[in-house]
Amino acid sequence: MFVSIQELVALATSQNKSISEVMIEQEMEMTQQSREFIWAKMEKNLQTMKNAVERSVQGQGVFSPTGLTGGDAVKMKKYREKGKTLSGDNILAGVQYALGTNEVNAAMGIVCATPTAGASGTLPGVIFSIADSMDLTQEQQVRFLFTASAFGMVVANNAMISGAMGGCQAEVGSASAMSAAAAVEAAGGTPQQCSEAFSIALGNLLGLVCDPVAGLVEIPCVKRNAIGAGNALIAADMALAGITNVIPADETIEAMRSIGRRMPSELRETGLGGTAGTRTGLAIKMKIFGQDVSLEKEEE
Repeated sequence: MFVSIQELVALATSQNKSISEVMIEQEMEMTQQSREFIWAKMEKNLQTMKNAVERSVQGQGVFSPTGLTGGDAVKMKKYREKGKTLSGDNILAGVQYALGTNEVNAAMGIVCATPTAGASGTLPGVIFSIADSMDLTQEQQVRFLFTASAFGMVVANNAMISGAMGGCQAEVGSASAMSAAAAVEAAGGTPQQCSEAFSIALGNLLGLVCDPVAGLVEIPCVKRNAIGAGNALIAADMALAGITNVIPADETIEAMRSIGRRMPSELRETGLGGTAGTRTGLAIKMKIFGQDVSLEKEEE
C-alpha cells in the first residue's frame, strides 16, 4: 500500500504500470474483491456523475430550494453554442459540467462525492470535458476515476478533505488536483507528469477558505467548482507540456495541512467569515433563516 505520491509514482514507474492500474490492484488486495466487482462499482460512480450532468441542463435547469443557485449550467451551455468564447470550449465545457453537478447537489439531487459533495462538480467537469475533446472510451473514463482516487486517498490520509477541517483548499483544491492528475494519465502522460499536474493544481488553490453563505453549499461553492475544473485542465496541460512544479506533490499536501490547521474557524465551513460575513451574505442568511429563528424563539 502506498502512503505518498512519491511512493505511488515510483511504484507505477518501476512496474511500468499506469497509476489507475496500481490503484485497481491495491483495491483488489485491500478488499479481497474481484477486479470485475471493483470495476463495476467505479462504473456506477461514473454513471451517477453522467446522470447529474445530464439532469442539470434539462429544461431551464435545476434550482435549489432556496432559489440562491440554479440555471447557470443552462446559461453556460447556450453561451458555448454561440461559438464565440474567451476561454475556449474545452474549458467552458468543464465549467458547464461542474456548475451543473453542483446545482444538482444544491437541489438535493444525487451526486458522487469527489472527494466531498461540496466539491462534487470539479471532477465531472474535467472528465466529461476531455471525454468530449479526446473521445475517451468508457474504460478510459473509469480509469480516470481510479487515478483520481489514488491521489485523493493520499490527500485524505496525510492531510484533510473537508472544508470544516481545512477550508475549501481541502475540498475544491483536492478535487482540482485529483482531476488534473487523472487528466494527464488520460491524455497519455507519465505517472511523474500526473504528480506534477497534481502539485501545480493544488498549489494554485492553497489557502482557499470555506465560507458558505448562510451555511449552505451554494454560494460560493457552485462557482468555485467551476474554477476548480478550469484550474485542473490548465495544470494538466502545463504538466503535459513538460512544465514541472518546484514544490513536490507530497510537500504541497503538507503545506495544505499546515495552512488548514492554522486557518481561523470562521473560514472553515462555519458560515461566519469570508463572503458569508459580508453585508449581502448576512442579509441572505437573515432572509432564509431569520423568520424561522424568531418562530422557534416564540415557541420556546
